[in-house]
Amino acid sequence: MSESQETMTMMNFTRRGFVKLTGGLTALGLVSVPSLSAFASAKKRVVVVGGGYGGSVAAKYIRMADPNIQVTLIEKNKDYYSGPLSNWVVAGFRKLEVQKWGYEGLKKHGIEVVIDEVTAVDPAGKSVTTAGGKKFEYDRLIMSPGIGFKALEGYDAEAMKKMPHAWIAGEQTTLLTKQLQELKDGDPFVMVAPPDPYRCPPGPYERASLVAHYLKKNKPKSKVIILDPKDKFSKMGLFTQGWKNLYGYETDKSLIEWVPGAQGGKVTRVDAKTMTVYTDMAEFKSSCINVIPPNKAGDIAEKAGLADEKGFCPINFETFESTKQKNIHVIGDASAATGLPKSGYAANSEAKVCAAAVVALLNGKPVGVPSYVNTCYSLISPDYGISVAGVYKLHAGKILEVSGGVSSDKAQDFIRKQEALYNESWYQSIMADTFG
Repeated sequence: MSESQETMTMMNFTRRGFVKLTGGLTALGLVSVPSLSAFASAKKRVVVVGGGYGGSVAAKYIRMADPNIQVTLIEKNKDYYSGPLSNWVVAGFRKLEVQKWGYEGLKKHGIEVVIDEVTAVDPAGKSVTTAGGKKFEYDRLIMSPGIGFKALEGYDAEAMKKMPHAWIAGEQTTLLTKQLQELKDGDPFVMVAPPDPYRCPPGPYERASLVAHYLKKNKPKSKVIILDPKDKFSKMGLFTQGWKNLYGYETDKSLIEWVPGAQGGKVTRVDAKTMTVYTDMAEFKSSCINVIPPNKAGDIAEKAGLADEKGFCPINFETFESTKQKNIHVIGDASAATGLPKSGYAANSEAKVCAAAVVALLNGKPVGVPSYVNTCYSLISPDYGISVAGVYKLHAGKILEVSGGVSSDKAQDFIRKQEALYNESWYQSIMADTFG
């Protein structure tokens, strides 16, 4: 069932009930976890690189399934800032501090948390080395390094300071928020959207929506211009419907202008010195330009020889073990889990499937048949929410969506407001699952 379908048909219950059900199922990894009574007492070592939506969950659920496994989580940042809901920060109705999470909860599960950056992976020697000079050996390695960026002409580390991507939450979020607040009324907010595949498919369009909400209240002479290499995007029908209802989309007074690839929306280069972005057909200037470059797997995944020519890491869908390096698993946005979106909830689901597989493999047990879930909420305004949910199964070597759907395009205002509230509820639940 695709996102273009108007209603969920899998069961006759509410979307909130669906989320609760799938959340409960994915907590079990949707696979058979071997009985602990059969586990050997010898310590096995798992190292997890990356402490976000994927890595933290994998570490936690391995320890929950088998306390005899020694788990070390290595994360370069002391605090984790959540990407989901960070668009609310940019739009000015949420504080960044609410997006910050720490690792004390994971330590209570017996996980060794190391704040350091992994700089090298030795697949043959089954070890990782950190910037701090430490070496960690493993029996199984789980990589959850998130995203990096592919080259875009003119967009380098210095350009990021003037044209923030804010696609990795934290300092970049603060920078984009400040630039939006300082935008002169009448100047456009210019967004450069990324090509597929990329982290959080509806994310750019939620950001555009919420920035339009901010402009409507604070800078009514300005508008959002989305320069997009694509001709369609996630939940497109629901987004454009909301834009028409709230922001005058496709009228002379629209607060949002979307320029698709077919109409010259693909950006070919940027110039941070003159605050200009260039397409094949035009150039756009502003004091506030949000450049989201093409995504790829985090740099350490490339260094470890895990990524392919497309920039992501091919994996075995049953276990998330790399097809390029043995005993290394890749989850989350860095993995090439074709069929699943690159979302926080999908990363959570992948982590649980991977955790169950790693526990089974380390104990010489068969790996169960996995299923996966995804739920993604988006806000078009603080009181207008939409969502997509899906259940996926592995069939004939492919990840296929077997049930799910999107919000109805006929929903009344109170339903949209409910979905906006569910978004916050979803966030608190998944973060408790991740770091609690």
